[in-house]
Amino acid sequence: MAKLTEKQVEDLSQKLALESKSVWEEADQEARKEIFALADRYMEFLDKAKTERMAVQTIRELAEKNGFAPLDAKKNAKGYFAAYHEKVIFLFRPGKKPVSQGLRILGAHLDSPRLDLKGKPLYEDQDLAFLKTHYYGGIKKYHWLSRPLALHGVVCLENGETVEIHIGEDRDDPVFTVLDVLPHLSRNAQGKKKVADAFEAERMNILIGGLPLDAEKGKEKVKLAVLQLLHEKYGIKEEDFTSAELEAVPVGRARHVGLDRSLIGGYGHDDRCCAYAALEAIFAATEPEVGSLVLLVDKEEIGSEGATGAQSLFLELFLAELLEKTGEKAEYLNVTKALTTSRAISGDVSGGFDPDYPEVHEKRNAAFLGKGITLTKYTGSGGKYSASDANAEYVAWIRGVWNQAEVVWQAAGMGKIDEGGGGTIAKFLAKRGMEIVDAGPALLAMHAPFEIMHKSDLYSTYQAYKAFLEAKAK
Repeated sequence: MAKLTEKQVEDLSQKLALESKSVWEEADQEARKEIFALADRYMEFLDKAKTERMAVQTIRELAEKNGFAPLDAKKNAKGYFAAYHEKVIFLFRPGKKPVSQGLRILGAHLDSPRLDLKGKPLYEDQDLAFLKTHYYGGIKKYHWLSRPLALHGVVCLENGETVEIHIGEDRDDPVFTVLDVLPHLSRNAQGKKKVADAFEAERMNILIGGLPLDAEKGKEKVKLAVLQLLHEKYGIKEEDFTSAELEAVPVGRARHVGLDRSLIGGYGHDDRCCAYAALEAIFAATEPEVGSLVLLVDKEEIGSEGATGAQSLFLELFLAELLEKTGEKAEYLNVTKALTTSRAISGDVSGGFDPDYPEVHEKRNAAFLGKGITLTKYTGSGGKYSASDANAEYVAWIRGVWNQAEVVWQAAGMGKIDEGGGGTIAKFLAKRGMEIVDAGPALLAMHAPFEIMHKSDLYSTYQAYKAFLEAKAK
């Protein structure tokens, strides 16, 4: 058999081999403008959505601006939305097919790693007032030391009133911080210990005040002065902390990163970037053949537990209400059929290949920034424990949808097999019987207070989600 020519080898490679593409290099001038415009809109959203409650409120406002109405509204609308405990929100667009025949579901989560206040947080020590915290989700504790923090959340009073608190984001607001020991004295306290032992959770206390109550006598006058300030402004007393949800998050706006402004740095990319891409997709998609559902949930960072996590039954409740809204019977069989015949994407981020730490990645199966949305067939750790593993037929269908829509995408896992791992909401939605796969942008410095993502990957994610919603029924 004659040897192939160089041209024949090149043609064969283009036909058969898998080649990664750059979103930016594949984009025309119009698309390049939209990449930056979409990033600007997303950054504005990220600045407003510092907590899951703030995210739900912001999404509700965006939904109304884009022609969506509350699910219980009597009028006809482009689509409908409903919130659950102010930490979960659904957005639905009717399709030509009945809800009982399945939906296209885009799921993502709104919670991000942070510091929560304990039930009895306020104390005084050496004429300084502090708040005790309990970290939420997977963090590196040293990331949260010696940096300005804002407090956001609600305090529910005994009389039933709910008070919102937002301190630290406005220029004239005070900020808060967790102290760190100075390098001159940290040799034994930190320097000789493993990283996991050097930074203790019980030392992550937020400095909140330092002026004593103006009184001749009394104990813990700094603490009392702080309580007095809180009572005067918000009407709360110390016992009210027991029924509060207050989160300490990094102060500051999302920022353009790099001289070319190609990247976005900010708090909460995981997973608000997928949530926002899903919003843009359901707002912009043409009239779908199959009904579209964007499901944005809470508690993913701690295993999707509780009433507002993906393990809850709120999805079944919402589908029953949706069936009634669209004229079908809200019975068990219809709800179950809707779930088991749905196709879904679990929108969640992947760990991008970091050139400074190549040893934690398996390069041939790593996600790279700027190469488009990352399709992750299975998650979990070790031997695929705690994984959702999409079936081959579904993965083939979804990549076909993306290829037809000319979406730039890549397939990857997260890290070496025994290096670590992680889970998403996919496995909990998969338990309902639907076909589902993970797909979202790759991040650098994931779970840090300042995560990094490529603007072109956000655009690719939006394109992929939109194509998924617009694809014809199987």
